[in-house]
Amino acid sequence: MSPCAACKLLRRRCAKGCVFAPYFPPDDPQKFANVHKVFGASNVNKMLKDLPVHQRGDAVSSMVYEANARVRDPVYGCVGAISSLQQQVIHLQSQLTVANAKILSMQMHNQSSHAGPNDEASFFFLAPNVFYNKGNAPTKIFSKEPTPINAPCKMDSMWT
Repeated sequence: MSPCAACKLLRRRCAKGCVFAPYFPPDDPQKFANVHKVFGASNVNKMLKDLPVHQRGDAVSSMVYEANARVRDPVYGCVGAISSLQQQVIHLQSQLTVANAKILSMQMHNQSSHAGPNDEASFFFLAPNVFYNKGNAPTKIFSKEPTPINAPCKMDSMWT
């Protein structure tokens, strides 16, 4: 039997009860290499032994994620990735807000051009950022926080 990736990298014999073996298979050596580079084998060993067996898989997944993020971005790690994703969400929300406002404007224009002199409009203004369409749920057209609409959306991913 081949030693686990951790024991192989550490150049030691992989014992039967090796704490690393279930989580760092021999066919994926880079997984442990990054974790070892960021956390150190001794610290990972201590963390895994201190956890109940049913929580170790999640802990290893978290360590692998953080280690991969730290290898890609040594300064910010996961925080940089999360911040980038939050900025993308804000930008996409602003684009959606603009698109919804355009749709609502076109619907109101279309409705007003087809309405007769005694017809009731099907939209009415309720609050500064909400329009109600008769029979439908409210439609928000403006976000609470101002965001730059023409800001570039960075679509690079740290996972690809």
